[in-house]
Amino acid sequence: MLFDLGVVRVANCVRALLVLFVIPFAGEVVAQQNSPLQEQVNAHSMSYGRGWECDRGFRNVAGVCTAVSIPDNAYATGSNYGSGWKCNRGYRLDGESCVAISVPDHAFLTGTGDRWQCERGYREQRGACIAIGVPEHGFLTDSSYGSGWACERGYRPERDQCVKVVVPPNGYLTDTTHGSGWACERGYRVERDACVAVTMPANAHLNDSGSDWQCDPPWRREREACVLR
Repeated sequence: MLFDLGVVRVANCVRALLVLFVIPFAGEVVAQQNSPLQEQVNAHSMSYGRGWECDRGFRNVAGVCTAVSIPDNAYATGSNYGSGWKCNRGYRLDGESCVAISVPDHAFLTGTGDRWQCERGYREQRGACIAIGVPEHGFLTDSSYGSGWACERGYRPERDQCVKVVVPPNGYLTDTTHGSGWACERGYRVERDACVAVTMPANAHLNDSGSDWQCDPPWRREREACVLR
């Protein structure tokens, strides 16, 4: 019982000490944050709501407007968060400094101003912009990936060239440059480099693709014939 009373007394003493030290400190912080504008330097009234905010180039540190240290080629953001500054257009962050971005020939700064991009007709290679070689019957694309060019309709890419698509009888050109570049008309199927007519048995019709057949109901396909079961 005596031990329990001793523990309670120690706990009460600790609470009393916390009250003595923490409350005055907290009150001081609140007083700083809620201090009137007349007591602030480098501050102004907020444009909305009540209170004040620091002038541009300063930020609130424990209730005091402290000057933001801005490096060369940078500007103040006016934000109380982060560093309080950003690099000018054409510069990028390097540690606590802003270093100039070296833009190679045939390149331009992007909208963000912190990186560059090659002009159309060029692509990035080891920090430079190299001209894209477009073959005959080819044209430049807007994509910065892949070869940077595509073949005209009727041609397909093969290595670094555009090769003419040879369309067999009963075939037609497709809009894709992948594969052969052609397809067979309905009622024909691809067989090597030709379009071969689809041969149907009795009680059958072409399927939706038009390159094969299926049996009329209630007939069912069995190998190359339609049978009743």
